[in-house]
Amino acid sequence: MQSQNCKKAPAWTECEVLDLITETETLCNYLQTDYHYEYTECDSSGSRWRVAVPNPSAECSGLPDPMKGKECTFSCASGEYLEMKNQMCNKCAAGTYSLGSGIKFDEWDDLPAGFSNVATFMDTAVESAENKAESCDNSSWTPHGNYIESNRDDCTVSLIYAVHLKKSGSVFFEYQYIDNNIFFEFFIQNDQCKEMDSTADKWVKLTDNGEWDSHFVALKPGTNILYWRTTGILMGSKVVKPVLVKNITIEGVAYTSECFPCKPGTFSDKPGSSNCQMCPRNTYSEKGAKECTNCSEETHYADEGSSQCTERPPCTNKDFFQIHTLCDKEGKTQIMYKWIEPKICREDLPEALKLPPSGEKKDCPPCNPGFYNNGSSSCSPCPQGMISDGTKECKACPAGTEPALGLEYKWWNVLPVNMKTSCFNVDNSKCDGMNGWEVAGDHIQSGAGGSDNDYLILNLHIPGFKPPTSVTGATGSELGRISFIFETICSADCVMYFMVDVNRKNTNVVESWGRTKEKQSYTHIISKNASFTFTWAFQRTNRGQDSRQFIRDVAKIYSITVTNVLDGVASSCRACALGSEQSGSSCVPCPAGHYIEKETNQCKECPANTYLSIHQVYGKESCIPCGPGSKSNKDHSTCFSDCTFSYLRDNQSLNYDFTNLSGVGSLMNGPSFTSKGTKFFHFFNISLCGNEGKKMAICADNITDVTVKDMVAESEDSSSLVGTFVCQSTIIPSDSKGFRTALALQSNSLADTFLGTWFSSAETTLGNISVETEMFPSSQRTIPDVNFFFKSSTLTTPCENGRATVVVVRCNPTKPGQGDISVPSTCPVGTCDGCTFYFMWESAEACPLCTEHDYHEIEGACKKGFQETLYVWNEPKQCMKGIALPEKRVSTCETMDFWLKVGAAVGAFTAVLLIALTCYFWKKNQKLEYKYSKLVMTANSKECELPAADSCAIMEGEDNEEEIVYSNKQSLLGKLKSLATKVSINIIIFVDTVSLI
Repeated sequence: MQSQNCKKAPAWTECEVLDLITETETLCNYLQTDYHYEYTECDSSGSRWRVAVPNPSAECSGLPDPMKGKECTFSCASGEYLEMKNQMCNKCAAGTYSLGSGIKFDEWDDLPAGFSNVATFMDTAVESAENKAESCDNSSWTPHGNYIESNRDDCTVSLIYAVHLKKSGSVFFEYQYIDNNIFFEFFIQNDQCKEMDSTADKWVKLTDNGEWDSHFVALKPGTNILYWRTTGILMGSKVVKPVLVKNITIEGVAYTSECFPCKPGTFSDKPGSSNCQMCPRNTYSEKGAKECTNCSEETHYADEGSSQCTERPPCTNKDFFQIHTLCDKEGKTQIMYKWIEPKICREDLPEALKLPPSGEKKDCPPCNPGFYNNGSSSCSPCPQGMISDGTKECKACPAGTEPALGLEYKWWNVLPVNMKTSCFNVDNSKCDGMNGWEVAGDHIQSGAGGSDNDYLILNLHIPGFKPPTSVTGATGSELGRISFIFETICSADCVMYFMVDVNRKNTNVVESWGRTKEKQSYTHIISKNASFTFTWAFQRTNRGQDSRQFIRDVAKIYSITVTNVLDGVASSCRACALGSEQSGSSCVPCPAGHYIEKETNQCKECPANTYLSIHQVYGKESCIPCGPGSKSNKDHSTCFSDCTFSYLRDNQSLNYDFTNLSGVGSLMNGPSFTSKGTKFFHFFNISLCGNEGKKMAICADNITDVTVKDMVAESEDSSSLVGTFVCQSTIIPSDSKGFRTALALQSNSLADTFLGTWFSSAETTLGNISVETEMFPSSQRTIPDVNFFFKSSTLTTPCENGRATVVVVRCNPTKPGQGDISVPSTCPVGTCDGCTFYFMWESAEACPLCTEHDYHEIEGACKKGFQETLYVWNEPKQCMKGIALPEKRVSTCETMDFWLKVGAAVGAFTAVLLIALTCYFWKKNQKLEYKYSKLVMTANSKECELPAADSCAIMEGEDNEEEIVYSNKQSLLGKLKSLATKVSINIIIFVDTVSLI
């Protein structure tokens, strides 16, 4: 319509003008080219007006007058829309749908109108701001038809949508979030740019592998800005699996002025529809279809929900697979070949392959251990208390024994009743309802699936675990174990996952294997008595394929064995404890920490400082000694350190008391950076001993305050919490990536078993793990370090023997209290190989207890008749607690003049005594010389004639000639020398004389 037709002619009458306006309005409404209707904002009374608004390309001055509109809270029902001209709700036409007061986004070929992507990189090692922006230019949420996929890198990308609500509403969406290496948060900002009331609600929970979950959040009236934000944390070469979102539905909009056309592959065949139906298989539809169109099934096919038909290709060996049939009444089975369903290939083409014929019938495999053949084509479990190897009838255990309960699957004719199999694909519905794994006699193998990137899933449910009947009260760290033998044969980038779900909560990937793997065994330890679901998932490739290329890639599991299963079956018996009546009595449970004595089959407590092996309770050898410096708890279920230790060095006993270090010590190590510069820290919690081995170190994912050391688990079943002796988390600081609080992920246990305490040596063997104990050299160390050794029972592919942890506790008097914890300079992340971790804990509390060898005394001067003796510590002081310094000692003392007098008197007396002795021995010597000369002369005059007995004596009245002959003027010193010489000579002469006599 031309603009001049809307102009008012001055000569026209009022009626003519009104007629022209009415005609023009009718024509404009019909053509819908010049204007459209909108509602004004609601006023304070909740009212609004309907006004006509010119379209951008139209020039029209004769618009309809405003009129009162519907109340602000008005909305149409599902399947209806508000026709603005007459403000009435009308039904949607066939081929369209409406939610009434909601908006739904289920088509993601392109980013729908109103959505926007914002990529940021708020913490990076790149220096310039320009480079920071460029580093995330290619990061965004990407549409993929039925869903939208998040970024896979370590940029922060937000998917944003703004909606204005006239009344309270809600937002609902479905999502898949399986990788904790990426943060996924959903939050809302209102008109005042404030986030939702509870910031904890913004963290979206992880989903099981290959399963969709839903998220629902209430919305307030007014403008709400919705944010779906993801941030990848790339550590090493680990690939982040993206977040998937689909079917975003927003309820609470005031009205819907139009209906939405059905997306391709769906249809709506009647007016007033609130949703569209999916086209069946071998049919298709275009956008806004009222019905689906059939394909020519002989030459073309279409999957469910297709938008077009596809030509059928010729059949090849990738279009069929083999299965083993169930046992028939004759106990026979055979290999048969089946087309992969749905069959899309053609057999009538010249180059097409035919389905191979079935194989020969063979004997069915025997029943699994613990089961027996019930006379039909299936196997039944043995009754309680009975056993079977699978080939014979069940029989009771002998007296004094009990069944060794568990599950062992090594023959695969039918799928066990506690196992199920399925197929899942994110955007491939033809996988739904298909079997993921097929039994194959001596193994079970991955099935065909619907496409090469399907997840082929096998689940095993275990209701719980318990130790043998004879040790019901035991509380050991290992309640059971699951072991399986497998292999993968792949030509592409296949992956097999082994996952564990505790109490039907989040499923966590325990281990994964990529590409071809030779036949091997894997074991996982169970330490918690709970309901478990074990899952094996096999994917041939993660790339979408239009045709089957890797159908021959396969994963095989030969056997699965689970021990100590609640309500399990048995193939063998083991000795058990007898009751107090007769030898044929039933088994009785032994108390915790008791083993079964071989001679009497009676319960007997394990010796002190040993712990009981759950899997071996027969004989004293089942009590395993604790390591050096460790003790066992009352139940003999675990070993621990009581925070005391003694060591004999150089005949001196060093005693340690680490009680003040028994709390949890923490270490934040870093920062480190990812390939794009994301800053992160390694956070460790260490518990040396605790209360009888209680594992006090706790690490958790998505914590908001890493300074809280005593985090309490809401539930022991929470898979995001790790309670152990040493644990590790990766911390993203609050100033990184725009996060307002610190976040944690990848929490895991480094040490759940205490092995013992040793002093430092160059190298030692920790179980079967060799560890270097001199990772922290110190040339100034005089007190030896104390090493606490731990290990982790979790086995990984890089660490076949498990992880080991060494905590070196060093005496450092300069660091009081808790001291400091550090890692080796050669291994800045605490480990050099990812399997053995080293920590240094320096503290004054690590010094030995003080003894009398650690102090010395100092005597003071004598003052006023008193003397003080003080006691001081040796420097440097390297001891703590122990004995205290003795009090100073005060004793009486004499003056110096008194002692000088005493000394002079003693000296004078000694001098007189020496002079007297000298004179005496000198005179005695003269007499001996005279007697000797007389004896010599007598001997010469009368040979061979002995003198009379008294011939040598001095006659009465005879003078002593010695004094006359030997009187001389020698000095006193000379006389003493001569006296000594003469005495010697006299003794010799006297001896000779006696010999002659």
